[in-house]
Amino acid sequence: MNNCLMNPVLCLNKSWQPVTVRNVVKALTKVVNGKARIVDPITYMQYDWEDWQCMEPDEDEFAIRAIDLAIKVPEVIVLTGYNKIPKVSVTFNRRNIYLRDQYTCQYCAKVLDRPDVTLDHVIPRAQGGTSTWENCVVACFPCNSKKRDRTPKEAKMKLLKEPKQPRWVPSFHDGEVLSSWENFLSDVYWNTKIEEC
Repeated sequence: MNNCLMNPVLCLNKSWQPVTVRNVVKALTKVVNGKARIVDPITYMQYDWEDWQCMEPDEDEFAIRAIDLAIKVPEVIVLTGYNKIPKVSVTFNRRNIYLRDQYTCQYCAKVLDRPDVTLDHVIPRAQGGTSTWENCVVACFPCNSKKRDRTPKEAKMKLLKEPKQPRWVPSFHDGEVLSSWENFLSDVYWNTKIEEC
């Protein structure tokens, strides 16, 4: 299998907003099925599958090569029927709580190494507390043990700050970002989690 088939391809919705990143195989499948068109990132020209097959790749460009055929590898596609606005949200999970609290115990302010991090429910589950942004914080083992199944007030412990859902959002693509995508990604999108298309 040709290695370039796994190259990343930026997918734009019908309004030219970035929605996800796919590999070449999945992107070309959308183009062949008429669900997307290939975009030239320099000229912004759009190509359907028939037009794209006629494009001769330069020697330094990635291409899918057969005996009598060379197909240029696309870097950007625009979807023909997907016009939703990408949803931006922070996923509630242990890793993101660690990041929000910067690996710092929210009771004693000690900066922790990852193996030393525990999660504390501000209102303990034993008292009906839930696992939410507003009720979970990073704590060190000694503070978590000291607090036990009590509220901070009951344990005579003070939180450094009120826990809230963070305003930042994780990156929508953790892999390689191509320079040809620059004109399609505003500063907001470099740090945005985008809904799958």
